[in-house]
Amino acid sequence: MKTLLVSLRDSDAALLPVIAKRWNVNLNNVKGVEAANTLASALTEPQRAEKVWDTLDEAQRGALQAVVGAGGKMPLSMFSRLYGEVRKLGAGAIEREKPHERPASIAEALFYRGLIYEAFEPASAGARGVIFIPAELLSVLPVRRTGYEGLKEQIAAEIAAAPLQPTPQVDFDDEDAPRIDELNPDDVEDGRQADTSIIDDMVTLLAYLQGFGAEVESRLGGDGSAAAPTLALYLTEKDTTRLLPHLIVDDEERLAFLLEIGLSAGLIEIQTARAYPRRVEVRRWLESKRAAQLRTLIDAWYQSADYAELWHVSGLHPEPTGWPYNPLVARESMLIFLRDFVPRTAWWSIDDLIAMIKETEPDFQRPNGDYDSWYIRDSEGEYLHGFESWDAIEGALLEFYLLGPMHWLGMVDLAMDAARLNAYGRTFIGGEVWPSPADQEEKVVVQPDGTLLASRRVPRIDRFQLARFTTWVSGASVSGAPYTYRLDGASIQRAADQGITTQHIAAFITRMLDNQPFPPSINAMLEKWQGGPSASVSLERLIVLRTTAPETLDTIADTPALRRYLGARLGPMAAVVRADQWDALRAALEERGIQVELSGL
Repeated sequence: MKTLLVSLRDSDAALLPVIAKRWNVNLNNVKGVEAANTLASALTEPQRAEKVWDTLDEAQRGALQAVVGAGGKMPLSMFSRLYGEVRKLGAGAIEREKPHERPASIAEALFYRGLIYEAFEPASAGARGVIFIPAELLSVLPVRRTGYEGLKEQIAAEIAAAPLQPTPQVDFDDEDAPRIDELNPDDVEDGRQADTSIIDDMVTLLAYLQGFGAEVESRLGGDGSAAAPTLALYLTEKDTTRLLPHLIVDDEERLAFLLEIGLSAGLIEIQTARAYPRRVEVRRWLESKRAAQLRTLIDAWYQSADYAELWHVSGLHPEPTGWPYNPLVARESMLIFLRDFVPRTAWWSIDDLIAMIKETEPDFQRPNGDYDSWYIRDSEGEYLHGFESWDAIEGALLEFYLLGPMHWLGMVDLAMDAARLNAYGRTFIGGEVWPSPADQEEKVVVQPDGTLLASRRVPRIDRFQLARFTTWVSGASVSGAPYTYRLDGASIQRAADQGITTQHIAAFITRMLDNQPFPPSINAMLEKWQGGPSASVSLERLIVLRTTAPETLDTIADTPALRRYLGARLGPMAAVVRADQWDALRAALEERGIQVELSGL
């Protein structure tokens, strides 16, 4: 922070005589730099400081003690919420309003006594204003002579600003760090452990994009500026409906998360509103161990400038008007809060964590504590403005981190209003060496009827390849049910369209069988399809007109007003009806006295 002398030199010239009067300093015929020098010297005299201190009331001393307890400085937005605003008045206004004699707030009383000053400092959310007490002035104020002794530690625990930058290593056992209380395990209800199923669902998504392709749409977006993300991407409703039943977690919002971190990890690319896997990067990721695959996805989320969590919080509807939102800032802050505030291994209350953040670092995602220029509506269409909307926006966002991305990524266990960092979460947040347990691999189970079963222990590269030449029957589950696929003519043809031959399929199945006999039904199917289909037929659903006598159909076919509704004849008493014309044909027949009975329509 700036020194006392620099702070005085940077102050409005009209302020210095006011401070001098309160400190009983004569500035007659002294101006500019010389006035600042004279005043700085006087403000560091202990006797003068004691006399000024004695003029303060209990509330004003308490405000100074709060700043002292926070390390000599406090975010301007927080100080203003606690102790009021300061009117920055010029010489004429000072003469009229006399803020030094009739202060409008506690903050103003301290400011016009020269006890607090404003400055800006860099922060992860951008430059932020702070209130501070210059070190030279702090050293002479008799703060320990009052009944506030011992308050420093209490205030430090309650309102000290959280660190703004993460450190590589963390001591979770620091007893002096503020912590929320551990929960009694007996009081934790409906606990559910995080898992690594996001890896399996990413494989399914990549296989779907490879085999079927998918359209994407941006339901929300920014203005293209670096501070306002332009992507809030989802698969279209058609592809979402087809894909969700094959995911372990059937959740559209989680699927959108998969899509966007796939983009951030370089596994997926978008061309002309369609998503495709990037083959080289996908193969490299699929061949990695499960722990390494998880770390890739976590890093992609942590570093993603495109996935904007605020755009995905239920009940919030941000408007992309260019206000300075940066998802990396809030995400980094959340990890710091978890590092600094929660127990290392025990359960803790989500509400308690959010309350502590609101008290200690509420402006974690807002540059300089701006709560008025962000355009966010609630579910009722009302704009959420001011600090009174903190719980609806910041509180909801913090909860979303835990219930959404951090649980999806296998780092946070959840229960009813409770959470707990697991081994992956503790390791990532603490900057420790990433665990690398050995994978317990299994092979695809090949059944005689052409059904193939793949557990979650099947190497991801094998299941990805299997999904490319089979028909998808059902997805897996965390509890142990395997993925079910079927080899049939349609899947073999789809594989051929991707350049996968029957020889490739046979080689894959042979490797899975591990020298066991090849199922005859599968062998016969592959042989029949070796050169492609022997013939081609089509199946279609038709509406058929059937008459009770050949003469009736002849009459209809010979009548131009009726014949135009028909397609090909299927025999002497049956003909195809054009699909969109059957109702018109029925009306036309009834007009001519021909009774019509409908069957299955």
